Amino acid sequence: MVTDEDMEGLLRPRSRFAHKGDFGHALLIAGGKGRMGAALLAASACMHSGVGKLTVHLPQRGELALQTAVPEAMLDLDTDRDRITTLPDNLADYDAIAIGPGIGTDERTASLLGQLLRTANKPLLLDADALNILSRNRELMPLLPPNTVLTPHPKEFDRLFGECANGYARLHKAATTAVKHSICIVLKGAYTAVCMPQGQVCFNTTGNPGMATAGSGDVLTGVIAALMAQQYDPATAAVIGVFLHGSAGDLAAARSSEDSLVASDIVRELGHAFRMQQGEL
Repeated sequence: MVTDEDMEGLLRPRSRFAHKGDFGHALLIAGGKGRMGAALLAASACMHSGVGKLTVHLPQRGELALQTAVPEAMLDLDTDRDRITTLPDNLADYDAIAIGPGIGTDERTASLLGQLLRTANKPLLLDADALNILSRNRELMPLLPPNTVLTPHPKEFDRLFGECANGYARLHKAATTAVKHSICIVLKGAYTAVCMPQGQVCFNTTGNPGMATAGSGDVLTGVIAALMAQQYDPATAAVIGVFLHGSAGDLAAARSSEDSLVASDIVRELGHAFRMQQGEL
């Protein structure tokens, strides 16, 4: 069980003389027609989680929305207006890459995911539609680089690895699958389980039922991606990210209520969640 005591010392203090280059450059591949909000939530969460720079690759339709909602992020436009069909140039320029929120499962997008898995030599995070593409194209599974982070909810997990009879069976399969493929599986739920490549499983203790809301997972993707870009080990980034995400959700629920909580409320409380873990609150 991951508690406040476990988190002590995990977050590195910032040097007074640091510059943005010290905190990494994340690439977020996200968004599609009718789903640009997923990209905006993930991008905003990433920028609020300490990353030095963020580039968002999204369809042309999302240009105005992103530059208005997240002006701190840089923009790399796809050649397609409505979907993701191409990869940015110079993937080596990024310190971590996250893909999935709102991208859909179009055939060309699926082909792009395969291309990314074959060519990217950076820490990867796959969420949402990237996981759905993976479940429909099982031949891509062996291409997952070691330490890749997958962030499925239970239904996404079952589509990926086969239906499970109950939560215990799902957890056991997640733990063994993480070891088998040398990846990190963040099995989301009331006590999100971070299943590590070495076999350890960490259960998160923050969060509340109000976080079971659209876009909450996109926020988590942004938080973990930011930490990965800052050179945290991917599994450690997942543990920290899940804890901070849940803590921000608890702060948001306390400010209003679990019933009224929306994903953007979680983003707004991330700063307070960081301060709590750094002993400032």
